[in-house]
Amino acid sequence: MTRGARVALEPAWILHRRPYRDTSEILDLFTANHGRMAAVARGSRRGKRQMALEPFQPLHVSWSGRGELVTLTGVEHRGPGLQAAGGKLLSMFYVNELVLRLTGRQDPHPEIFAAYENAICRLSREDAEAPVLRCFERDLLDALGYGLLLIRDVDGQDVEPESIYAYRLEEGPRRVTDRAGSTLPVSGATLLAIQSGQFGDAGQLREARVLLTAALDQYLGGRPLKSRQVLNALRSRATGPSLLAK
Repeated sequence: MTRGARVALEPAWILHRRPYRDTSEILDLFTANHGRMAAVARGSRRGKRQMALEPFQPLHVSWSGRGELVTLTGVEHRGPGLQAAGGKLLSMFYVNELVLRLTGRQDPHPEIFAAYENAICRLSREDAEAPVLRCFERDLLDALGYGLLLIRDVDGQDVEPESIYAYRLEEGPRRVTDRAGSTLPVSGATLLAIQSGQFGDAGQLREARVLLTAALDQYLGGRPLKSRQVLNALRSRATGPSLLAK
């Protein structure tokens, strides 16, 4: 971004907010054309403006300033806010945390912005959360240049749905005769399901979660995701299929 520039009516979402001085906040914004931005929202913790600055509200934002911290000058809604509670809301915060941890400030990623917007909108309206999360994780890795090899194995052969593969993150899937002793064993059907985004059963979703979690963990610097810890704690106590499948 040009130093000292003014930007008007940029599509954005709020990823995170934290208090700043007595009445203001610093917002982590995810924008369509400028990537992740840190912006001071002056006076946002008093009066009606506080209600507008919430996560999961599609916004147009305007700002001015230079360097890594700019000043918010305007906020407009560009659609209704998304509604979610419980596990769905935690899943949406998980998506936010991934973007915060894996993208740099002022590094435009329009393809990640589109995937993010699609994911949180789907999470707010669809019953099944796990397929949405797996598709977002796949798209995020692809956009960052860390995409998984899914339709061909390390020997260049097409992945076969009936076969079992040992997945090595630095190489890709290698066909094996059984799962015993394999690092990240995964069925060919699961690899193809991740590629297509169409999961046939809970077993494929579980395998996809294990593989994609391992792939993401390589780039998270050894620091666990807070939202994932909460989701895992809920999953360990849950009896419903939606939490068990996440």
